[in-house]
Amino acid sequence: MPSRHLPLSSMLETFRGGSGRCRMGILDKAIEMLGGDHLPMMDSRMKLMQAALSLLANNGRSDGVHGLVHRFNQAGLGNVIQSWIGTGQNVPVTAEQLRQVLDHGQLRAIADETGLSEREAARQLSDMLPDLVDKLTPAGHIPPGGLGNVSTLLDHFLGRYH
Repeated sequence: MPSRHLPLSSMLETFRGGSGRCRMGILDKAIEMLGGDHLPMMDSRMKLMQAALSLLANNGRSDGVHGLVHRFNQAGLGNVIQSWIGTGQNVPVTAEQLRQVLDHGQLRAIADETGLSEREAARQLSDMLPDLVDKLTPAGHIPPGGLGNVSTLLDHFLGRYH
């Protein structure tokens, strides 16, 4: 009996209607956000996105965005994360600075979940976090109750691209 499972690339081509143009806007945006058509990388990038959101979520791994702000402040990098929250230009963060902010256990867990090395996980998070925080705080401040749980953040983030 033939397998009924299609490879991911075939499923995506089906969604795109064989023309390279996707009929589902959210799928296009998710693929674009996750690195375009580099499908083998998609799984680790999606896992990294989930890990990044878990750093910001109320039910996440660092006491939510308030906890992450506290850790940035402790590392002397409060101005960096405040720039992401505010409405001005985002100050970049290096992978090494992010390694100072996150404890070794957090970074190790993220690396294990994504299949990346700790160094690569920190590098990719340093690219991803500024934009995530910026997009999740469009009013330039953190809501008093935090940003919500991981699923709410993912829905919010992907919902911007409808």
